[in-house]
Amino acid sequence: MKWMLGIKTVLDVIFGIILLILLLPVFILIAVSIKIDSKGPVFFKQKRIGKDEKPFVIYKFRSMVNNAEKIGLGLNLCKDDFRITRVGKFLRDWSFDELPQLINIVIGDMSFIGPRPTLDYQVAAYNDIQRKRLKVKPGVTGWAQVNGRNSLTWAERIEYDVWYVDNYSLWLDLVILFRTFKVALMREGLYGKDGMNDDFV
Repeated sequence: MKWMLGIKTVLDVIFGIILLILLLPVFILIAVSIKIDSKGPVFFKQKRIGKDEKPFVIYKFRSMVNNAEKIGLGLNLCKDDFRITRVGKFLRDWSFDELPQLINIVIGDMSFIGPRPTLDYQVAAYNDIQRKRLKVKPGVTGWAQVNGRNSLTWAERIEYDVWYVDNYSLWLDLVILFRTFKVALMREGLYGKDGMNDDFV
């Protein structure tokens, strides 16, 4: 597994740099749209927990009003959440808000494929089995994302992530990558059942 993860890291950096260069015009267009649409920064930054429980700052395009985590549902989200901006709804619907995570990939905090990075209070509640999801770098997409995404409960998502770690292969990453295109195009699993994301407890 170690040699496969080494190859994966090299591929992550190479393709991350290439995509950042190719998508620069898209980044500029989205940045301008966000600034025109609402007050606040272009990027949303938040501390997440990565491989081996190492904290890092994740980057996303801001899709909600500034300081959204301090109002409404806080860290949770629902389909018709009033905090989501007009541009933000489009970004979320097509997962474009995740594009800045290419920066996280290039600097080594994340991978294209892996368990989604979670918050420190969530990690603090993990049992020993659930902590296995922290043995690999977090990803922009992963096994849980292509098997239900936010329509899953947190317990189900973590179970998928642990399975991914236990069964890791470069072939599995390739399967997840191709299935991600379908999930993104069909906009599957954007929100939880009845439009409300599962609240981590």
